[in-house]
Amino acid sequence: MALSLPSGLVPTEVAFLCEMEMITIVPRQRLESIPMLSGKTPALRPPRRADLPLWLALLLKKQRRANIVPPPWLLPASLQEIVHTETNIDPEAFSPPPPAPMRSDGRGVARPYATAGSGNGERELILAPPFLPSCTQDAPSGYLPYHWLEIAETLLAHAADDIPNAPEVRALLRDLQEVRAAKMRASTRHLEGGGGVLNIRGVGAMELAESRGFVLGVVDGVRKLGASVEAGRREEELERGADGDGSDDDMEL
Repeated sequence: MALSLPSGLVPTEVAFLCEMEMITIVPRQRLESIPMLSGKTPALRPPRRADLPLWLALLLKKQRRANIVPPPWLLPASLQEIVHTETNIDPEAFSPPPPAPMRSDGRGVARPYATAGSGNGERELILAPPFLPSCTQDAPSGYLPYHWLEIAETLLAHAADDIPNAPEVRALLRDLQEVRAAKMRASTRHLEGGGGVLNIRGVGAMELAESRGFVLGVVDGVRKLGASVEAGRREEELERGADGDGSDDDMEL
């Protein structure tokens, strides 16, 4: 007997996938490069910083062989700016995702990573986590990456001593999560009537996983209401047609 699985990723799967995000560490011991399926890790030479996958950074942190550098968007000043934007500047929309990183060509011109090639033969590349440095020390502040919630919770749980003002960060994340959850619930009102579009630009992976059941329930309810309205309209048209046919027969008689 086949088991019915929920559609999409569940929160535990999202939390597992976010461990592939790159994060910056400060090694406390020397460690040679490790060959992996995704490629070799950089050789660690204290106190030179290096970018490693989150799962490896957490392992080294647990072994007291490295300290984790929190991304700039996880600092209190950046979170305060994001909370202010979410609540006061644009109370209905979510804060935009971080911009694509830039790279310089041979002539020193900065161009986005999303563009490869030159001339008329350019092609667009779609970059997404973990291929964007959205959680390293080079990440821009004031923007929430795709895995912001699960990254923040993981770092606060296992590397709180590396995060400046961790209690304040927890409080700001709690406020931000409540504000964005209320926005997600309120955004479903655009689906009323069946003609609205749900704008989820800037919504994180964990937020989507946690809100999927609620949103799908609303969409299913709107679909059922639309079907009942359409069925009622068809019944009225049939009744009008039957009444019209009966009156014509009376006139002929």
